[in-house]
Amino acid sequence: MSPDLPPVVPSVTAELVEALSPRLRKRLDAGITKLLARPVARDGDTVRIAVDDETDVVLHAPGGTVTGADAIHCGCLLAPDCLHRAAAASAAPVADAAETAGAAREETVTRETAPTPTGGARPAETETATADQRAAARAVFDAAAAVLEAGTDGAGAVLQAELLHAAHTARLAGLPRASAAAISVVTGVRAARSADPGYRLADLAGALVDVLGVAHRLPHATGPDLTALRGTVRQPYHPDGSLRLYGLFSEPVLTATGYAGAVTWTADAHGRLYTVSDVAPGGPARATGAADRAVRIGDTSLTHRELSRAGLAVSGATVSPAGRLGAGAGVRAVRAPGVSWRSEPLDRLWAVPAAEQVARALNGGQDLLFLEVTVTGTVRETTGDCLLADCAGVALRLATAHDDPSLPYRDNLRLLAAARGRLLRIVARLAPGPLPRALLLAAEHPTDPAARTDLGLDRLQHADLPTGAAAPPAAVVPTGDEAPLHLLRRRVHQAVPGGRGVLALTASGSGDGVRLRRLGLATAGDLLDALHAAAADRSRDPFGRLLPADTAHFARSWLAAALYTDTVERALCANAWGATTTEAPATALAPSTAR
Repeated sequence: MSPDLPPVVPSVTAELVEALSPRLRKRLDAGITKLLARPVARDGDTVRIAVDDETDVVLHAPGGTVTGADAIHCGCLLAPDCLHRAAAASAAPVADAAETAGAAREETVTRETAPTPTGGARPAETETATADQRAAARAVFDAAAAVLEAGTDGAGAVLQAELLHAAHTARLAGLPRASAAAISVVTGVRAARSADPGYRLADLAGALVDVLGVAHRLPHATGPDLTALRGTVRQPYHPDGSLRLYGLFSEPVLTATGYAGAVTWTADAHGRLYTVSDVAPGGPARATGAADRAVRIGDTSLTHRELSRAGLAVSGATVSPAGRLGAGAGVRAVRAPGVSWRSEPLDRLWAVPAAEQVARALNGGQDLLFLEVTVTGTVRETTGDCLLADCAGVALRLATAHDDPSLPYRDNLRLLAAARGRLLRIVARLAPGPLPRALLLAAEHPTDPAARTDLGLDRLQHADLPTGAAAPPAAVVPTGDEAPLHLLRRRVHQAVPGGRGVLALTASGSGDGVRLRRLGLATAGDLLDALHAAAADRSRDPFGRLLPADTAHFARSWLAAALYTDTVERALCANAWGATTTEAPATALAPSTAR
């Protein structure tokens, strides 16, 4: 996947790949690899790929996105039925209408209306999915199961196009959540196959859990559960009157789907959080430069970097359920004074106990944590160094929020290690796991508590550190991943890159299921055995030839194991922080139904 190419909507990629002959489909992955190595030139909304000295592939992207197959042209003799057009679409990022980019264009303001009296009317029948929605959900499940069957190593452009086609069908059927989840899987697969430094195996596994879980549950869902599984295409914005907001911090946005920008977090006098975003197609340069662009709300000329330390007075505000401020024509905003983190009203955000904040995040609420910590050192993990900190008696690990080298997260984390023994207020995002862990986003200045640093945008210097301070060497300590649950989790993760085959090979002679049951995790042991059995289940016809594998059975077994692992890890996370959580709603299927 090339960030130099404009995003292409899923239906275009699916259409171009489907139009290829069987012979060209077999050559598509090799064609993509060759095309990615060719020079790319951009001129406004037109992107040109030099296939050779005489042939170019041209992508027209008005508004930054390729929205039709006729917007991709090739100058070769076989066009328009050539391989180059499908390869270009498959090499480009996947455009998603649900992305945060274009929020102002998608903004719809809804107003509260009084409920209509029902009187003695009979209650309406419980809503169920339509026949088209059930068919679309099954198509998404089957396509995602095929990707899981092959693993990222075997999920080439053809399987990706089939999942994109299913995503497009789901969106047309009114299932935007399933469509977005499917697109996330394709994006993750492309990042894995292209060795993108931003690729994370756990993220792709989570995307597969989401798409398979939604597609599995939707045909049988009713009422509010069905509404949640369908999702929404547009963010509904509600009028919220006048607001007085205080800047908290800004963070860069850099996604694998080819979008970049910045999001600034603010809070009102009651501690409710609001965001102002500027995210559009782009790469690392846009992520680092967006902080100095003016916020798109009202007539204010404040940049995101300035707003993170100042304030905003808004009249006629419109707000989405997630707290994003609308930028409609009727919104007015002017600059107002800001306050420090240790002054009211921002001070109250840090007054909430950490356990209560973690419980809120695990129960589906805001995942930002406002913590007061004492830096105690660093620890070396397989993914890099982490800060060790004490948070009211809890040993906390603070990791970088993004590993892209163009963002200063990692450099700033190394310098903050020199503030050992100092009490700092920080803003972090919860990272659920068996150990207390969070992703560090912003922190107080090491020597000036009245100032703060946006760790993804600002760069600390050695002069900012306490006099004579030096970062301690990173200690190598156990990561805490030796809990018995890792025996199941590693098999769940192994299936993502290697597919069914890797689990079929490890099924024989593996005593992990017995070990899990011996250690008291009987359900985990049963799920692991069922997963291995599903991977190795291949029937033969009377002539001894292998019959097609039951991809749906393997996908359900994998989904049950993944769901169980996520649920137990959620409970371990709550226990590590001393938090109390409500019972997690089922997101896929009960373990007993996987067999």
